Amino acid sequence: MSAPMDTVKIIAKNRKSRYNYHILSTHETGIALRGTEVKSVRENRLNFLDSYARIKDGELWLIGLHISPYEKASVFNHDPLRPRKLLMHSREIERLRKDAEEKGLTLVPVSIYLKNGRVKVELAVAKGKHLYDKRADKATRDAQREVARAMKKDVRA
Repeated sequence: MSAPMDTVKIIAKNRKSRYNYHILSTHETGIALRGTEVKSVRENRLNFLDSYARIKDGELWLIGLHISPYEKASVFNHDPLRPRKLLMHSREIERLRKDAEEKGLTLVPVSIYLKNGRVKVELAVAKGKHLYDKRADKATRDAQREVARAMKKDVRA
């Protein structure tokens, strides 16, 4: 019996991205990794802290993603913070470049997952939030939480 066609296993989510940015659109990209990096990613040994994507010479690069060295790799290990190439069609990269330059937006990784055994990155076109936007988001989240608690108490009573 064969496995379903689109098996997706989420490895890590960048929770700070939704807190710090307004997500306008998301895109699926491949990522060029070395063997030890793939093994570390499969063990969830990565960190999104201050990571972003940049377009340089018509290529898309992920900068600042920390993938911990694979413990069983001996001397053939990788540099944890090296820039990694993201794989997209050149038309899509050009569209992202225009959005990022014209509208003052940024490219932020939202999640990393395995799809059919391959590591993929969900990349978002995002606009930075101001402090008052973050406060408003926190206030609405707290209000929703209070409503949910009140509803839960009403159901029990």
